[in-house]
Amino acid sequence: MSLKGKRAVITGGGRGIGLAVARALADAGAAVLVSARSVDEIEAAADEIRGAGHVAHAVPCDVADPESVRRLAEAAEERMGGVDVLVANAGVASSAPVRSITLEEWNRVFAVNVTGTFLVTQAFLPGMLGRGWGRLVMVASTAGKKGTPYLAAYTASKHAVIGFMRSVAAEIAESGVTANAVCPGYVETDIVTRAVENIVKKTQLSAEEARATLARTSPQKRILEVDEVAFQVLMLCDPRARGMNGQSIVLDGGGIQT
Repeated sequence: MSLKGKRAVITGGGRGIGLAVARALADAGAAVLVSARSVDEIEAAADEIRGAGHVAHAVPCDVADPESVRRLAEAAEERMGGVDVLVANAGVASSAPVRSITLEEWNRVFAVNVTGTFLVTQAFLPGMLGRGWGRLVMVASTAGKKGTPYLAAYTASKHAVIGFMRSVAAEIAESGVTANAVCPGYVETDIVTRAVENIVKKTQLSAEEARATLARTSPQKRILEVDEVAFQVLMLCDPRARGMNGQSIVLDGGGIQT
């Protein structure tokens, strides 16, 4: 797969899935711009990618802030001359029984996961439409495909991301731009680390047992690696993937079959 000559923005690109995606797209030949709130993380990510011989930029952004997203779009235009690929990966998770979720926490999750995805899509889609080519990939979750206990805010937000993606895909179907989502199960990221800590805190399980509990949610009895998700994103960005539009692709070892 080759993305030579393409320019990509990855939100939440300083670590975890976002960093893995940035590496994969850069290895395929794309110039990448990694963005997140943590300046240190994205600068380190860009340095690493440049050290591998690729073109990389780092621009801080809070995707929930319209002004911050506007500055990100301006920086991408200045540094790369446009954007062909957007990977909307920035996201937060939250765990609590429904009766305990505060409105503040509910709004925080939706501001990043849903409004943030909307804002960056709205910022970069017009340029893609004008050029007649582009790839929008939204990182959702298996939580966006089913109900998940104690994750009501996160689950609702990821359902919203998938619904938004489907509407965008229908709207741009004839344009040469595609919109899709990847829906991984548990992945070796900070979210899993915090989930394990939460399970240990609330149960009598050890950290190893807690990890095994999460792994058992997959028929393969394992937690995904970030590179597996990055590979799926790369496939959706390939020029030959133009027939893939409006799809939410599940990566969970076969638990959800759609």
